[in-house]
Amino acid sequence: MKKRVVTFGEIMLRLKPIGLERFFQSPLFEATFGGGEANVAVSLANFGMDAAFITVLPSNEIGDACVAELRKFGVDTSLIKRGEGRMGIYFLETGANQRPSKVIYDRSYSAISLAKPGDINWKEAFSGADWFHITGITPAISQSAADLSLEAVKTAKEMGLTVSCDFNYRGKLWKYGKSAVEVMTELVKYVDVGIANEEDCQKSLGITVDVDVESGELNIDKYKELTCKVIEKFPNIKIMAITLRESKSADHNRWSACMNDGTNFYLSQKYDICDIVDRVGGGDSFAGGLIYGLNKYSNKEDALNFAVAASCLKHSISGDFNRVTVKEVESLMGGNASGRVQR
Repeated sequence: MKKRVVTFGEIMLRLKPIGLERFFQSPLFEATFGGGEANVAVSLANFGMDAAFITVLPSNEIGDACVAELRKFGVDTSLIKRGEGRMGIYFLETGANQRPSKVIYDRSYSAISLAKPGDINWKEAFSGADWFHITGITPAISQSAADLSLEAVKTAKEMGLTVSCDFNYRGKLWKYGKSAVEVMTELVKYVDVGIANEEDCQKSLGITVDVDVESGELNIDKYKELTCKVIEKFPNIKIMAITLRESKSADHNRWSACMNDGTNFYLSQKYDICDIVDRVGGGDSFAGGLIYGLNKYSNKEDALNFAVAASCLKHSISGDFNRVTVKEVESLMGGNASGRVQR
């Protein structure tokens, strides 16, 4: 029986200058859609899973276009609510070499930021579902969105769903009076599978180890210590995965991940990714790959390697969504990394 995964969060209009241009270098912007939890739903649908996405969108043509785009990938959009407010926007300027990428948010008073507990019937939404995924982005949008997120994870746990959360810290969003640590430490009490990088653990949960991310080199023992500290503080977490990005420049990264299930510590394959096309959504593609892998493979190491390979491929694809198949990911897992033309 196909597992059903429900994700919840904000999807935005994404506006990006053409190619590697800077903001308004020319009057042209590429208009697409993207957002953490929607990106995960698209990945899962591409992998053949039953994936549903929940959000609140404005009742206008932009909202209609967003729903239609998600449907193209096979994502179940029947649970999306339409309401007052606007669609959030984010502007992306893609970096190159030593010039970093930049993100500017324009999402105040978006439809989902106005949503509050009781606006979504979670018991109905989770009927027949096996897994619920959320991120730390949604609780950062507004107090009411944080309250709605907490209501969601509580209901999911009551109904026996596996709950995963990408801790995703976004400093530009926590502006409504509460800190990320204050909100996220309560929400994470209901999480079974945690996903993060070292900054997310520090800024969202207040858990730190002495990790020097600026050096470009990784001390794996420190990351093992970090996963152990998270599980010690939150014993409800059965699996803690951390992505490991060694950033050499804006378009050259080394990419891998580690995972702790409370008994064993796993370290994935490492990929040297040069000439990055688009790294935005890379973490979401990892989360989607991990959810698929944990449901597909009996071996947790295989699940982790699937997630890392899926997110490696995402770095070659423009846009938030990871447009790859299980066959392509498994081919990379198997060592086919030459990039030779397939005829």
